[in-house]
Formats: sequence, structure tokens, C-alpha cells
Amino acid sequence: MEKLETPAELAQRAAAVIADRTGVATHDIALTLGSGWAGAAELIGETVATIPAQEIPGFAASAVAGHSGSISSIRLASGHHALVLGARTHYYEGKGVRAVAHGIRTAAACGARTAILTNGCGSTVAQWGPGTVVLIRDHINLTATSPLEGATFVDLTDAYSPTLRNIAHEIDPDLPEGVYAQFPGPHYETPAEVKMARILGADLVGMSTTLETIAAREAEMSVLGLSLVTNHAAGFAPGNLNHAEVLEAGRAAGPRISKLLAAIIALIDEEC
Repeated sequence: MEKLETPAELAQRAAAVIADRTGVATHDIALTLGSGWAGAAELIGETVATIPAQEIPGFAASAVAGHSGSISSIRLASGHHALVLGARTHYYEGKGVRAVAHGIRTAAACGARTAILTNGCGSTVAQWGPGTVVLIRDHINLTATSPLEGATFVDLTDAYSPTLRNIAHEIDPDLPEGVYAQFPGPHYETPAEVKMARILGADLVGMSTTLETIAAREAEMSVLGLSLVTNHAAGFAPGNLNHAEVLEAGRAAGPRISKLLAAIIALIDEEC
């Protein structure tokens, strides 16, 4: 019987294709750009190569509006390289948790030691309205799953690197920090569910990031998480929620948050 390919083996195979197609042997930073954040890729350096995601083992074209569906290699000012994962797989797409973690695992196989994860999210904090950028200091995983398999025990005490958060504060000392809760989606949360998350300690709610963070920590990557508030969450919002408004909030904030993220990346590359 043919042996099934492990997640690590698939990631290694994907990394080999990326190295061959980009001509870059090692990438130093992995960057996952969520809703509203895509413009940062144009500001951080020179694009060396862009590959349609479906041409790389284990990846598929993006199924969500607002995501590019490609993998790019960008040369930073230092000469280091960032791998931009524009083909994020969300848990709600039904492809399994291995697919969700594959991008991060591939980045680790490419040599990246730092993962920067961004998203668009809902807020449970009255003062954090649309357009607010929040550093993730911790998370609550409400998906009832994990990317880890077997007896794999990973410490998540500092899942979101204090060092990287301090660097972000050097760029903007006023950046707030909060706890992010991931629901499975794709439906938006009910007011009761959001209230539950708030009682549990969540300042932000969304449908990505935590599973990727767990996979990154398994690979011993340092993680920086940034959320763009696109709306107040159900029960904290004045009306109903829809994805078009989320995308519009991301577009409106895009130029400002892209400049912020580019500045943070430049300092991380300099200091780390």
C-alpha cells in the first residue's frame, strides 16, 4: 500500500517548487495578508517572482474575495526575502485543517523564522471601530480542532511574540493589544456567541489566524498577529453584518495600514 504523504513532506515539496520558481533558496519572513492588508506587499521591497498558488503542491486558488490567490517572493531592503502567502485557506472552506496550516508549514520549510499573520475582524470593544489596527497578544481557538497531530505538545504561553509586539510599538506606540477568538465560520457569529466570546475574554472575533499560529509555533517560528477591525461584531454593531461592508472597510483602511505594516516589517528585518 502506498504511504500517505505527511504534512511536513508536502510542505518540503512545496518549498522546493518555490525555491526553484523564485530562484530564492531561503526566505526569512512569512507574510499572510488578510482582508485590507494586501497593499503592504507593494511597499516592502522588490517583487522577485509571483506564482499562482495552484501551481505549488498543496495550495489552491483563493476561494475568498479580497485574497490574491498567489504566492510571491519579495526582496527586502536588507537583501533578505519575504514570502507573501496570498492564498490563505480558511477552515470553513472544508479542505481540512492540514490545508489551513499548509501555507505556514511551507514558509517554515522555506526557511522563514518569523510569521506575520494579518486579518480583518469584528470588534467587541466599543472604542475599537472600523479602521482600528490591534496587535494580537493572545487567542482563543473556538474551532474545536488543531493543526497538531498525534502526541505533539506545543507551548502557547507566548504564542504571539512579545519581542515582535515591542517592535511594532516602536513604530506606533499607540497600537492597542487584544485577544482574538477564531470561530469556524463561514457564517457570522450570533450576538449570543459574540457575548460568550466577550465573557471568555475576546476583544476581537474572526475566522482565521489561530490555527496558523499554532502551526507556526510548532515550527518554532516567532509570530506577530495584527487585526484590522472591519466592523463591530454582532450584538455590538448597530445593524446587520455583510461581507461587502467588511471588504469596503478594508479598502478604506488599506493605504494607511499597509504603510504601517511595511514600516513594522522593515524594523523587524533590521532588529531580528
